[in-house]
Amino acid sequence: MRVLIIGGTGLLGKALLQGWTGDEVIATGSRDADIRDETQVQNLVSRCRPDWTILAAAYTDVDGCEKNPVLAHAVNCGGAANVARVAREYGSRLMLISTDYVFDGAKSTPYEVNDPVSPINVYGKTKAAAEAAVRENLPDCCIVRTAWLFGVDGKCFPNTILALARERKELLVVADQRGSPTFNRDLARAIVELTRVNAEGTVHATNSGDCTWFEFAQALSQAANLAQIVVKPISTEELPRPAKRPKYSALSHASLWKYGISMRPWQRALKDYLDERLDKIWVVRRQAATASEVLPTGSSSGEGSKR
Repeated sequence: MRVLIIGGTGLLGKALLQGWTGDEVIATGSRDADIRDETQVQNLVSRCRPDWTILAAAYTDVDGCEKNPVLAHAVNCGGAANVARVAREYGSRLMLISTDYVFDGAKSTPYEVNDPVSPINVYGKTKAAAEAAVRENLPDCCIVRTAWLFGVDGKCFPNTILALARERKELLVVADQRGSPTFNRDLARAIVELTRVNAEGTVHATNSGDCTWFEFAQALSQAANLAQIVVKPISTEELPRPAKRPKYSALSHASLWKYGISMRPWQRALKDYLDERLDKIWVVRRQAATASEVLPTGSSSGEGSKR
């Protein structure tokens, strides 16, 4: 099977490329093709001729979308429609990666795939429009909604918290928004399995369990042994931001279980995230140590070994 990942340089795209085995995988970024330009998409797909196209490219900055709605619509909706039309033309199956933010947060139990969408911010509206455009062009598409994605390489909540913990002794974190954290490597594994069973329709894929951002930060702090950091809860109203967020956006896993696929609790995934992050830090330190041991021209080994 030949797989084309559009958005291969992002948080999910990198995990897909690194974790996908047994198939021919081609990962591309915006430099390879701007999905806002259908001709560029057509040139890309005509070269790759994929059996499956994974559309993981999107404008995911929620507040950025609120400030730049035209750009958000062009990338998230217009881009998805372009990819869907081209995928149909070349006979490729298509998987669109979507979001829990297509829901308004009014429920208090996990959202099912057939619950009506009612987004409350520009990002959610453009992704809901993308879903509709993809379904219109490719009724047999697969739409995978996920949430609160995190991983070592990229912008995400845990990386932000750990960076702030180096600068501050106290962190204020929203405690009245509840959702499901999702480790990029776990989502990547689920996506691979979904393609191999030729999944269709809408699927919700997150790590199991849910929490607030405050509880997520607490768990991260404890798992990373940040005893010196105090994490304090605040309300959404105490942290005004350009875009509204749903108060509740946990996703039901019934649609994923239908294909015999399950995802582990987010707490276990968090441990693997921290282990991977620590491994990466040690690699960087070893590389830096190796570089520092390179002697400048004219130095003797005795001089170079002094500290």
